[in-house]
Amino acid sequence: MFDVIAFHGPDIIDMDANNLPQRRLYHQKYVFASIESSDNYPLCSANYDGYFNWTWTYKLDSEVRWGYFVIRDSNKDIVGPRKNMNWLNWSDMADVNNVTKKILRRKTKAVAWFVSNCITKSRREGYVMGLQKYLNQYGLQIDIYGACGGLECGRDKEEECNKMIETDYYFYLAFENAFSEDYVTEKVLIPLQHNAIPIVYGGADYTRFLPPDSYLDARELGVYKLGDQIYKLMQDPELYAHYFKWKNHYSYHRMSENVETDEYCQMCALLNNERKMTQISVYKQFQKWWDPPSATCY
Repeated sequence: MFDVIAFHGPDIIDMDANNLPQRRLYHQKYVFASIESSDNYPLCSANYDGYFNWTWTYKLDSEVRWGYFVIRDSNKDIVGPRKNMNWLNWSDMADVNNVTKKILRRKTKAVAWFVSNCITKSRREGYVMGLQKYLNQYGLQIDIYGACGGLECGRDKEEECNKMIETDYYFYLAFENAFSEDYVTEKVLIPLQHNAIPIVYGGADYTRFLPPDSYLDARELGVYKLGDQIYKLMQDPELYAHYFKWKNHYSYHRMSENVETDEYCQMCALLNNERKMTQISVYKQFQKWWDPPSATCY
């Protein structure tokens, strides 16, 4: 007899809750699993309240986190992401070395955006149009790669594309397709690992995921202030380089890189934790926990 059964969120949103398993043994755990945003896949039903024992999602308070990356400090210890990050103060971080500064000075292009979903709940596409219009006064261009733009750099050329970002672009748009708490995807990982400043746009508290002075927040700044900051940093190599001081103290890694962080290995570890398996736990208000206040239910 099984110990755990996982219910994939996007696959059950249209199901009649009455068709889900209703009986279980005392030790069996029902787990809600989803890496997709709750804004795009709300459950919109109180029938799931009191149904799930554990969660396996991108949310930081899930029993098992199903995300895209972990953060390690200079000792290689995992320090995040988490709700209360204890980042080093920017002023206490070591300066960027001259070799890195020299590499950063070779950049020639303003902003890259890799995107395939052209119409989104977050309306990121409208923000980008407004930003491009504002950047025109500075003679700066947002280069759009993928289905929503005129440039190509396919997924079969991932290494080549990442190298291009690292050598050519000052900024990279890490714009999410929905606004959900803790929903931060691999979009931020790409610039962080390839010497570009991420411009974030989403519903997360980014202080849980990114060091201070390592990114620009599009929603916080607005189109005009963001456009001015992009231009300002491109004109000031020293100021631009300061956004990379964090690299002397932290590093970002895909969760699948190590069994310690792989989400499936984490679930197995939880299953082998006798205390957790015998502990009674249930999400009595699951809909409130999962569905965002802005959820659109039909």
